[in-house]
Amino acid sequence: MSIVKKILIKLLILIIFSFNFVQAEDLKKIAKFKDWEVIMITDEMNKVCFAQSKPVLQSPKKDDREARLFVTFRPLEKIADEVSTTSGYEYNNQNSIIASSGKSKYKFDISQDNFAWISSNKIEKKIIKRMKRASRIMVTAYNKSGSQTIDHYSLMGFTKAYNEAKKNCT
Repeated sequence: MSIVKKILIKLLILIIFSFNFVQAEDLKKIAKFKDWEVIMITDEMNKVCFAQSKPVLQSPKKDDREARLFVTFRPLEKIADEVSTTSGYEYNNQNSIIASSGKSKYKFDISQDNFAWISSNKIEKKIIKRMKRASRIMVTAYNKSGSQTIDHYSLMGFTKAYNEAKKNCT
């Protein structure tokens, strides 16, 4: 099993408490748009679609982390535009996880293990609107030892990936 699939499964276990992984599941790559891809996971009772990207640049460079940025749709739970991230390590609870693009900053105010979410749908809509217009977004976070990491995500292809994920799960 590839490392990407392992991370996706861990993410979905964390964010989809009602999703039953004991039953057969199907992970399907729907499309790729420049630096973003669209994935759908289904089983007999549920489906989840998300647009995801991995960083084009990571700091510090010596670390090889499996970081990702996601926008997820879970129609059965009536959840859309859920923005989440993983930096590839367990987060430090004393420091904020911040996404920034230009002068705009967005705080991921919920974190569990190595994933973080934005609790406000209103803020999620603002960050998605920004992601559609911008060319890059950076996620700054801190690991358990307090070391800072910065993941730079290209937003090339984001709008098409977002629209495709939304279309497949709404």
